[in-house]
Amino acid sequence: MKLSPREAEGYFAKPDAGKTGLLIYGADAMRVALKRQQVIAALLGPGAEEEMRLTRMPGAELRKDPAQLVDAIKAVGFFPGPRVAFVEDCPETSHPAILAALEDWEPGDAQIVITAGQLKPTSKIRKAFEGHSNAYAVGIYDEPPSRAEIERTLGEAGIRSVPPESMAALTDLANDLGPGDFAQTIEKLALYKRGDSGELSIDDIEACAPRSTEAALDDVLNVVAEGRAGEIGPLIRRLQSQGTNAVSLCIGATRHFRTLYACASAPGGPSEGVNRLRPPVYGKRRDRVLRQAQGWGPYKLETALTVLTDTDLALRSAGQTAPAMALVERAMIRLAMLSRSR
Repeated sequence: MKLSPREAEGYFAKPDAGKTGLLIYGADAMRVALKRQQVIAALLGPGAEEEMRLTRMPGAELRKDPAQLVDAIKAVGFFPGPRVAFVEDCPETSHPAILAALEDWEPGDAQIVITAGQLKPTSKIRKAFEGHSNAYAVGIYDEPPSRAEIERTLGEAGIRSVPPESMAALTDLANDLGPGDFAQTIEKLALYKRGDSGELSIDDIEACAPRSTEAALDDVLNVVAEGRAGEIGPLIRRLQSQGTNAVSLCIGATRHFRTLYACASAPGGPSEGVNRLRPPVYGKRRDRVLRQAQGWGPYKLETALTVLTDTDLALRSAGQTAPAMALVERAMIRLAMLSRSR
């Protein structure tokens, strides 16, 4: 039988131990692995590895030894409790062993859990699970996690007091990060909040969110927008050492100043403008963007965007001979000085 993504979320949380098997397939190996970990943990409970109730085997080996999967589901363990025969990263060429195991399975045997990459609708493995009356097939797609998935992840980590603003920030973070990085961020948040019974705040999320080149770029742009010209040089050197080129820095600066201009030129003023930003900004970052938009005003921001446009054109000019990063640094210093002018 085929499970829809909505049905699959509930099944992963409470799988049926009496089913013959489950196929989880998808192009993103990390997303597939996370779902597999969730469903096996829910099926077997704690201590399954130590009690030898979980048998693992690479899918590629089934082509050479197709009988090992049937042997695994029929094996009787020393410890009571449900058992799983898990086949990892199963290629289509192993379909004879999979089909034989599905056919030979009987109540009381270990449940078969298969993971695979992207399978076509014509795949024999996929068709076998989708057409089986006592087995499920689930496709995992490269989509951001739903609110229910985020809430489940938070609950498993022991984080339960999450106000709406923090949940919105986590949703944005989940959309930006890969599933593995997001799971690690939640684990880090759980450790950070250990012993703290207070609500999860935006500051907590910012403290645990991964710092990247994007964060370093934000540091430079905030220094420029706040007129701290003396700090620009060292920060640009740091970005350069991380592999950021002059054109990327100029594009990032243009995007930042367009955001400020959108806030400053809103009919209801910067406060209305910052509330209309998409994606929305929260916490300290929201306060900083609002303060910068108020300080610059729409007219100076128009001048700033003109400076950045001229710099971008100069960087892309075939006749340009000056060092590219030096051009950008000069433009940044000019903007910092402009922010302090009356």
